[in-house]
Amino acid sequence: MKKHSIDLKDTNQFSSFFLDYIDGKAELRPFYRHLPKIESFQKAIEEKGFNNEKRKILCQSLKEQYQGIELFDIEASQIETLGDSKTFTVTTGHQLNLFTGPLYFIYKIVSTIRLAEELKVAYPDYHFVPVYWMATEDHDFDEINYFKLDGKKYQWKSEQTGAVGDFELGKDFKEFLKSVPFAAEVFKNAYSSSTTLKEAARKYVHELFGEKGLLIVDGHDASLKALFKEVMKADLFDHTPYKEAILKTESLESLGYSGQIFPREINFFYLDNSTRERIEQHGEEYVVLNTNLKFSKDELESLIEESPEKFSPNVVLRPLYQEMILPNLAYLGGPAEVVYWLQLKGVFDLFDVPYPVLLPRNFALVINPLTKQKMEQLGWSPNGLFQDFNAWKKDYVASHALEDIELSAEREVLSKLFEERGNSSAELEKSLSASFEAAKVRSLKILDQMSKKLRKAEERRQHITLERVDAIDEMIKPGGSPQERVVNMMQFYLEDPEFIMKLYPLFDPLDFRMMVLEA
Repeated sequence: MKKHSIDLKDTNQFSSFFLDYIDGKAELRPFYRHLPKIESFQKAIEEKGFNNEKRKILCQSLKEQYQGIELFDIEASQIETLGDSKTFTVTTGHQLNLFTGPLYFIYKIVSTIRLAEELKVAYPDYHFVPVYWMATEDHDFDEINYFKLDGKKYQWKSEQTGAVGDFELGKDFKEFLKSVPFAAEVFKNAYSSSTTLKEAARKYVHELFGEKGLLIVDGHDASLKALFKEVMKADLFDHTPYKEAILKTESLESLGYSGQIFPREINFFYLDNSTRERIEQHGEEYVVLNTNLKFSKDELESLIEESPEKFSPNVVLRPLYQEMILPNLAYLGGPAEVVYWLQLKGVFDLFDVPYPVLLPRNFALVINPLTKQKMEQLGWSPNGLFQDFNAWKKDYVASHALEDIELSAEREVLSKLFEERGNSSAELEKSLSASFEAAKVRSLKILDQMSKKLRKAEERRQHITLERVDAIDEMIKPGGSPQERVVNMMQFYLEDPEFIMKLYPLFDPLDFRMMVLEA
C-alpha cells in the first residue's frame, strides 16, 4: 500500500479540544503528566512503581484467562516476561463489537503493537508488551451488536442483559451466523467454537494479533479486582473520585472545553449474572437500580472484601483500574477517549497512581483502486478527499456550465433598472420608491428560481462527473461518517488476507497525521 499523510486540522474531522492536546497547548498541561512524545517514556518508566506481587497476580490471571487457547510462543513468553521488573505494557481498549466492528478497532491494536516495537528500539534495556483491554463488562449491547459491510448492516438481536462479555452464543446467535456466510474463517472459527462473546473475541484477536505479541486482558477477574478494593471503598463511601473528577472537569470548562464524561458520586455498577446496574446511595442504604437489591454500609464493605468482582467501574474509574493492575506506560485511544482522560488526572493523583503517556491511535482512510481511478479522473490529490464535496460540486457545475447559471448579468441589469426608476419616480410620488424596491425583490426571486432550474439542467448534463464525486463520498464517508468509524475490516480483508500485515510498516503511533492508504 502507498501512504499519503495529511495534517489532522485539514481533515475537518476532529474537535479543537483534541487538536489542542496533540499540539501541546499550554493551557492543557495541568491535565496530564507527560507530553505525547517518545522522549517522555524515560520519565514514565522511572515513575511507574509496580511491585512484584502485582506482577505475579497479573501473570497468573492471564494464564487462567488464556485457558483453552493454544498460545503462540511469543504470547507465552510475553506473559512470563510480565513478571520481570523491566517489562512494561502499552495499552488500548475497546468494546466487543461483532466481527471487530468498525475499522478503527484494527487501527487501535496495530498502533499499540507498533508503539511497543518503537519503544524497544528507543529503550533497549526494557521490554514492552502491547495489550488489548477487552471491555467485557460494558452492558450497552445496542452499541456492539452489529457490523457494517458494503453498505449493509448485519445485526444480532438478543434479549440477554448484563455485561456483554457474558452473553451466550446460543441458538439465536447460530442463526445470525448463518446470515453471514461470507465471513472470514477467523471469525467463523472463533464464534462457532465459543460459548460466550468474550471467549469468541479473545480467540479472533489472538489469531489476528497473537503472533505480534499482543496480550488480551479481561478486567472482569476476581484476583485483579481485589487490587482495586481501596478505590471501591473511597468511591462508594467517601465519593472522593467524584470530587476530583468534577474539579478537573470544571477547570477544563472554565477554559472553554466541554467535558466528555459525567462523573457521579458513585462510579461503580453492581455486576452479577445478567445484571450490571448502577449503585446509588439513598440515605443510609446503597441501592442497585432496577433491582430489589439493597445493602447497608457494613454489608457493602463485606461484599467488597469477599466478592470484589461484583463491582464494575464506569468510565470515570476504568482508566484508573487499568493503570493499577498493569505495569502500563501509555494508553492509546480515539479522539473522544483522549479528551475524557484529561478529566481524570485528579483521580490518579488522589490514589498516587502514575498517569500514563496519553497517545491518539493512528487514523487512516483506505481507498481502493476504483476510488483512486475516479480521483484521477477528477484531478484530485489525497488532500481533496477532505474538502467540502457539496461546495466543490456547486463551484464545478457553475464553472463548467454552458452559460452563466447564476444569471449574474441579468441580476445586475434588473437591479439597476428598478433602482433607477424607483429613484426617478420618487420625485413624482415618494411611495413609488418602495413599490419599485418591492418589485425588484420579487423579480430577483423569479431569477433565483430560473437559476435553480438552470443548475439542475447543468447537473443532469454533468452527471457523470458528479456521480464520480458521490461514489468517492460514499467510499470515504459512508452515511456521512468517516470510513474508519463505519466500515468493517472485512471490506478489505476478504479481498486481501494480508491487509492487516500491510498496515504495520505504514503505521507510526507518534505521527499524528491522517493516513490515506491506497489499497
